[in-house]
Amino acid sequence: MIKAALEKVINEDMAEIWARLNSEERRLVVENMEVHTFKKNQLIYAEGDEPEFLWVLLKGKVKKTKEGVGGRVQILRLIRPVQYFGYRAFFAQESYVSSASAFEPSMLGSVPLTLVRDMISSNNSLAWFFIQELSKNLGGSDTRIVNLTQKHIRGRLAEALIVLLDNYGYEDDGATLKIYMAREDLANLSNMTPSNAIRTLSTFVTERLVVVDGRRIKIINEAQLRKISKYG
Repeated sequence: MIKAALEKVINEDMAEIWARLNSEERRLVVENMEVHTFKKNQLIYAEGDEPEFLWVLLKGKVKKTKEGVGGRVQILRLIRPVQYFGYRAFFAQESYVSSASAFEPSMLGSVPLTLVRDMISSNNSLAWFFIQELSKNLGGSDTRIVNLTQKHIRGRLAEALIVLLDNYGYEDDGATLKIYMAREDLANLSNMTPSNAIRTLSTFVTERLVVVDGRRIKIINEAQLRKISKYG
């Protein structure tokens, strides 16, 4: 990607960080940033890898996952444009404890974390941005751990659907989720087996909370789903 086009992408899609940088820092980001395309399910980084880049999702969807007991995969977090990820392990001076892969064809930007570290050391505004991001992510993780361990199956599946809605929104019809998930992915997001996810989703259909057409899920009663999600 030529320099002018790359600068336009950074200025428009990464405005929250761009506004915090001085002219020299902006020049360094433009010179060192690379744009990548990933196919559906293509690995971005794997658990155990050493962190090298700050990743930013420009287009598409990304999922962070961790393999548990018996090879069962848990979806830890869904990432939407424009969100940053892949930097916590670097700041903690450890290897990645989870993996990241493209949920659908996606475009991502990468900036060397050594450059980010150097800029943070002299840019309080940029440092504060990452402190806020880490704090929000930590709070979200704490809430999700409690929900996944204390809610019943109905509550967990309802929460997963609300997470998808809050992250990606509706299509133009105002009801269909703007993300298509396989039952296995929905189960991994809800911390349940695929069979339990299918059975519970069928119950939601019977109760006219949702309508299912393959991987497309249409929310019929959002208020009731939020109630089930909240009270488990």
